[in-house]
Amino acid sequence: MKSLIPALFIIGAFMVLFGAAVYITGWELARYVYTVGATLVALVQINSPSTSKSPNVKRLRRQQIFAALLMVLAGAFMFFTHGNEWILCLTIAAILELYTAIRIPQEEAKE
Repeated sequence: MKSLIPALFIIGAFMVLFGAAVYITGWELARYVYTVGATLVALVQINSPSTSKSPNVKRLRRQQIFAALLMVLAGAFMFFTHGNEWILCLTIAAILELYTAIRIPQEEAKE
């Protein structure tokens, strides 16, 4: 089961990248690919256990989960709005994900 979680994350991340990149071409299924991928990424991040007792790492994990939920929200914006609101939501999520991906290993190394 432990090897399944990273595989689902990688598949979801590629689906998010592919869906967001192909959406601008007008391909109708791109929003479905993106939303399924974002949901996979969010499920993996929510279900990944945090073994750290540090309050900083716990805060960063909450930010990471929030960013994953923003990616799913961007998928909903693709379906229900006809503008580019999803791009703003995805940009915020990507910045939060990048920040937490850099900071969590630094904080865990301090322990």
